[in-house]
Parts: sequence; C-alpha cells; structure tokens
Amino acid sequence: MKKFVLCFLVSLICCLPGIAQIKTLPFSRYIKERKGLLNVYQAISIQKNATVAFLGGSITYNDGWRNKVCAYLKERFPATKFHFIAAGIPSLGSLPHTFRLGQDVLDSGKVDLLFLEAAVNDQVNGTDSVTQVRALEGIIRHARTSNPLMDIVMMSFADPDKTKLYNEGIVPTSIANHELVANHYQLPSINLAKAVRDKLENKEFSWEKDFIDLHPSPFGQELYFEAIKDLLSSNFASLSKSSNKKQSAIKLPVLLNKGSFTRGRYLNIDNAGNRNGWELVKNWTPKDGLSTRPGFVNVPMLVSTVPGSSFTLKFKGTAIGIAIVSGADAGILSYSIDNGAEKQLDLFTQWSPSLYLPWYLLFGSNLTDTEHVLKVTISSEKNKDSKGTACRIVNFLIN
Repeated sequence: MKKFVLCFLVSLICCLPGIAQIKTLPFSRYIKERKGLLNVYQAISIQKNATVAFLGGSITYNDGWRNKVCAYLKERFPATKFHFIAAGIPSLGSLPHTFRLGQDVLDSGKVDLLFLEAAVNDQVNGTDSVTQVRALEGIIRHARTSNPLMDIVMMSFADPDKTKLYNEGIVPTSIANHELVANHYQLPSINLAKAVRDKLENKEFSWEKDFIDLHPSPFGQELYFEAIKDLLSSNFASLSKSSNKKQSAIKLPVLLNKGSFTRGRYLNIDNAGNRNGWELVKNWTPKDGLSTRPGFVNVPMLVSTVPGSSFTLKFKGTAIGIAIVSGADAGILSYSIDNGAEKQLDLFTQWSPSLYLPWYLLFGSNLTDTEHVLKVTISSEKNKDSKGTACRIVNFLIN
C-alpha cells in the first residue's frame, strides 16, 4: 500500500504545472549487438551450464555491476549452473589483460561469456593507440582460440576525461579502439562513457552528486548494470523466439595488426639467467607500508635495488616485457635485445609515491618470431621524484 501511495504521489508531482519531465535516453542508443550472444544463450538455456568471466580493472574488481549481472543471470535462469570468474584487478588495462588472460581466466576452464573492459585504464595509464589495438585483438583471438564458441562483450566505462573529450567533439582513443576491435570481430559492445556523457547533458543526473567518481557510486554501478542488462535481455528475448539455437564455432577474421599479442602469457622469473645482484624473493611484501594490489603481494619476485645489477633472458617470440610493482623507490632500467642499441625504461609512475602499482612495460614488440636474448641492467640514473633505483619483477611478459 505504501509503495502504491508513493508512486501515486510521484506521478501527481510530475504532472503539476511547472514541473518539467526529463525524457531519459535509452541505453539501446549506446549498444551495438552485432552478432549477438547465441552461443552463450545456448549454453545457459539448453546445456544449463555456463561459465561467465569478468576481465577488467578496478571498476570490474569492485562490488557493483558485476555482482548484479551474476544475480540477474541466476535469477533469470534458476535451473542453470553458473560458474563466475572475477578477474578484475585495479589499475590494469588492455596490455596487462592480454598477458594475464591465460593464468587469470582461461586456466579456470572453458569460458562461455567474457565481459571485457579496459578503456578507462588504457586512457589513464597512457597506453599508446597501437599497443591498445594489439592488446585488445590479442585478448579476443587468444580467448576464441581457447574456445571458438566463446561470446565476448566489450565495454567502455566513463571518466571525466572522456566526458570532456566528447564535449569537445572528440571520440576518446581508447573507446575508438574498443569499437574498432569489437566491429572487426563482430562483438557486442556498450559505450557507457558516451551514455553517461549524454545523460549528463540531458540533465538526468549529476556527476558530482550522483555518479561521484570514475569508480562509480552505487547509483553509477546500477546505471552500468541496467545498460548491460538491456543488452543481455534484448539478445536473450530475441533468441528465445528463434528456432535456430545451435551453437556455431566462430571463425577468426584476418588480423587487424600483425604485431598483436595473440599468444600473450606470463613467463616465470626463474628464467632470468646470469643474475648479478638480483634476489629471488619467494614471498614479497612491502616494508614501507605502501598499499599493494591483489596478486602483486605475497608472491615471488625478482628484486634488486642496486645500480649495475644485471641479468639476461633468452626467449622465443615477437614481444617481451615485464610486470613489476612500481613503488616510491622505482628505478630506471637499461636494456638491449640481441646486442642492439641500449635503451632505457623509467619504472617510476605518478602513483608510485603512494602505491606499489602493478605496471606492465614492453622492452620490444613486433620482433621476428625467433630466438632472442634480452639483457637488463639497473641504471645509476633515477627519476627526479623517485627515492631509489629499485626494480621488483613479478613476471616476464612474452608473446
């Protein structure tokens, strides 16, 4: 009865003279269904067994839209056995995702549906456009090589920088790349960054009072969920009326970029040879009280803080890099591949003073697919804002 009275009062108020009603923009404007979700629908509705994975940064890691999607699927399909893989790690974008996909997602078994988001951290972390495409394409091809029946949804979440760019008539690079890859592979995609920007312009809510942060408030999390539910509901409704529900293996199109990381994976730090001044710490934890990220603390690390410390790494592949934790004392590495010109990598970031940030860096990419030798040395130089010359390697990255 109380709910009825409340609804009646709201309706009455909205009808009063001078009270303007805002017509909300539908999420369908920002959803591209493309080839849809036939395969996962069949796994859910016919086989009644499905694995759903969520790969992304902090907006995927935090409770909110992800939990709501899980609850929605279980409520809509109560007879189906679901397995959910929460593979969100704060601060990580497409480059880290392409190398951690195997360990953090695919090693858990056959995945039927993958939700992928990286646009916020790709923009914030300054990942260059070519690397974004190579990483996103690598994730899609690696995932569908593991399971040609896998359906994938690509999502671009909102942040103030993207809203500003849209207001200036510019499509943010990370969103353009998400849509480029989604269109090439005919994947459903949701541009939530554009939806939020347009809804702000439409005076449906306020960023400061309602959305609050790029890590959305409960209001923002609900908005993200409603958009994703719109995509799922629309697809499932149309598929439920179709007599053609047979799964179909998805053939991969030609590569967008020949340098894409289609076989990206971690390479164990034990593979470092000729170690001089490096210690293999079996269970690394910080001693200075700085924050850490899940999966990047209480794990083995190859560590040195001394300039001149060096190692070599033999590898076969087209790309090589490192996953490190970059703290307040992060140093600079000098390196060369196959005795080529020596280059430098600064490991310090703007977030390093307050956090052991998981940071993924490439030494080389688009290499010939042959045997190579990487040589790494800690430089005596350091970033002007760094307190030291440390390097803490969690994994090597190889394609």
